[in-house]
Amino acid sequence: MGEPTLHLTGDQLARAIFEDRLPWDPSVIALLPFPSVLDMMARDPGWTQALGDAVLNQRPDVMDSVQHERQQAYNYGYLRSNPQYGVVVEGPGAIVINPVDPNYILVPRYDPFVVFAPPRAGFFIGGAISFGPRIYLGAAFAPWGWGRSSFGWRTHEILIDHHPWQRTWVNREHYEHPYAQPYRRPEGPRVERHEVREHHEERRERP
Repeated sequence: MGEPTLHLTGDQLARAIFEDRLPWDPSVIALLPFPSVLDMMARDPGWTQALGDAVLNQRPDVMDSVQHERQQAYNYGYLRSNPQYGVVVEGPGAIVINPVDPNYILVPRYDPFVVFAPPRAGFFIGGAISFGPRIYLGAAFAPWGWGRSSFGWRTHEILIDHHPWQRTWVNREHYEHPYAQPYRRPEGPRVERHEVREHHEERRERP
């Protein structure tokens, strides 16, 4: 399935998320613009739990595994710069992928059994990785960690708003990330609003 179309984007989406007063961690709220990612995590909660536990307990191993897979895709010719993302090889264990426009994020779509294996004869390598619609983030998403996020691949650090993310299995119950722009939780109970919109389908006469 492709990425669902969002009726709200950018500042409007960020304001709607804030006004809904969701009592979640900012790291979870930051995923709301990407419903296909959340859907994948919800469909396999066991995998999601195992991945989260691995990041908390074995972050160096997880990050090294990501770099290993990136190196495989790069060696086979699948992982290359394109109009959406720039691929920079900074050295062994440090292949960096950055969006061409830092204000937009696109979720890649690919078959891992294809891009992490030698290409078949006659297979078009350039079409192996596609992307969903561009999601505009902008300054309004800074309180949820999108202000400045990156990875320190060699030091095995996750950097969110210039601060290393230090959550571990031991401190997971009380850790609060020091965001550069402190996240202010909305006051009052959660409020949900739903709008009912009629869907008009254009009818065409058969020739």
